[in-house]
Amino acid sequence: MESQARKMPGYANSSQKATFVVEPISPHSHSVILLHGLSSNGESFGAEFLETGVTSTGKKLPQLLPGARWVFPTARRRRSSAFGRAMLTQWFDVARLSDPEYRRETQLQGLSESVLEIRELIHQEMSKVPPENIIIGGLSQGCAMSLSVLLSLEHRLGGLIGMSGCLPFRSDIECAVEQTTETDNDNPFATSDGDGGDNLVEPEVRATVFERDLLCLDPLPHPTRETTASGTPVFLGHGMMDEKKPVELGEAAARAMRAAGYKVEWKSYADLGHWYKIPDEIDDIVNFIQFEVGWLLKND
Repeated sequence: MESQARKMPGYANSSQKATFVVEPISPHSHSVILLHGLSSNGESFGAEFLETGVTSTGKKLPQLLPGARWVFPTARRRRSSAFGRAMLTQWFDVARLSDPEYRRETQLQGLSESVLEIRELIHQEMSKVPPENIIIGGLSQGCAMSLSVLLSLEHRLGGLIGMSGCLPFRSDIECAVEQTTETDNDNPFATSDGDGGDNLVEPEVRATVFERDLLCLDPLPHPTRETTASGTPVFLGHGMMDEKKPVELGEAAARAMRAAGYKVEWKSYADLGHWYKIPDEIDDIVNFIQFEVGWLLKND
């Protein structure tokens, strides 16, 4: 039986195109939400990824995960600072592609808007399958957006798959998770120990508190490690010849996520630019899903 592709309506009050969905071949047991890169869309990215993402054994991902529902949303059209204010589909604005730290304040509005949309998609899938049976991720800016979403969540997911991306506001996140001995009554990361002192919390909690504040999400009433997504394994792959997003940005994202308490599998690929490596990276993604996420694959 072949999987069925269809489109879901875009978000209300937006110019967003329909979400591209490829339904499972067998009964629905898992969901994968993947985000496209700058100026692409869900259907274009999703159809190509599922068609060309072939393992070294010749298997495509829907064949290996017949119970998976593949969800590819499309970002809103926004003015692009990097491309002369042209209207492009992008999860958030960016002023310089190769340097996401440059004028990073331009990213905030799109990040805060898109995080609500992606979180809603996750909640929709959670009404069908448990959170540990959901993977999020994406390519390029889609990878960056999915990392921001993950850091904002108050529960774990099955995993995250990021390709050729970076971590928005990475330096700020690194500062947020650093341990400090300073006492500050206004410190949002401190909790009272009952004696008037401040106990600094775990780095994964500090990262979540920071990310939710950055993205204008409501603060968690009692943030703990259990109210973060830090139990979610992360895969990050990157081409060593990537000129749009230099490989150093991917390496830095992996370090920052590890500092925030996440288990990260990092892979770099020689002679690869701004894309995913076939079949090497697809093999690595499949192994990650099987051995780190813990999903059963159909190999026969």
